[in-house]
Amino acid sequence: MLRNIVRIDEDKCDGCGLCVTACAEGAIQIVDGKARLVKDQYCDGLGACLGECPRDAITIEQRDTEAFDEQAVERHLASIGRPGLGQHGGAGQAHEQTPKPAPQPQPKPAGGGCPGAAAMMLGGGCPGSTARALGGNGAGATGAMPGAATPEAAPGESRPSTLRNWPVQLKLVSPMAPYLSGARLCIAADCTAFAYADFHKDMLAGKVCLIGCPKLDDVGYYLEKLTAIMQHNEIESVDVVYMEVPCCGGLVRAVRQAIADSGRDIPLTLTKVGLEGGIVEKVSTQQAGL
Repeated sequence: MLRNIVRIDEDKCDGCGLCVTACAEGAIQIVDGKARLVKDQYCDGLGACLGECPRDAITIEQRDTEAFDEQAVERHLASIGRPGLGQHGGAGQAHEQTPKPAPQPQPKPAGGGCPGAAAMMLGGGCPGSTARALGGNGAGATGAMPGAATPEAAPGESRPSTLRNWPVQLKLVSPMAPYLSGARLCIAADCTAFAYADFHKDMLAGKVCLIGCPKLDDVGYYLEKLTAIMQHNEIESVDVVYMEVPCCGGLVRAVRQAIADSGRDIPLTLTKVGLEGGIVEKVSTQQAGL
């Protein structure tokens, strides 16, 4: 049948997960870091998710597809442990009566703000992609802690983690995540934390961590995401930690280009880690003339 249904532009989607919680029918889930329509019959086409997307990645289109199936939705919601439609203020009757108007996209504040920032901080959506500020270094909910000291372990105990943000995978991080505002970034090839034993103490303290693998992932996507992060947030500095293997050079190039494309003057430090765990080279923007 020809009817209205949600369309998600994956090129715009950053996987923040706000649309997941906005959809009472559970029709949208985060898959591989992107919002996906799970099944057409779960989508009512009314667009409650539109106004929650900070990237304007969701629209309503009219196309030929299967009908909305309320009973199938109830079974689906039960299977994923979410409340049924009857617990959403009588949503079941709403599908048979006057359609609710689709909410209008909310304006995005300047400086990296996001209309859904509060929801992102409180959770919701896919647990693996919901933005959370953690308590590493004693940091608060927003902003980084420049110069924060690394917590020392009590005798007989492991050293506390200095990680202060989640997620850390670059593909899952929203450029609008509140913890990015004014942050010092540690952008690390994901092997470095395994190779360098004191990664938390020497590389991560007081910084927001973003990790990725330029060999396994799309470096072009990294460039786009990093540029957006730097354009939308007053980033204080960027430290890139990468391995001495050739493929890691792709991460360095992406960060350099993102800084250039953002139009901002951001101090950059490059730290190369050897396969045996030592620091092979460390240069700053001024030293390298980058």
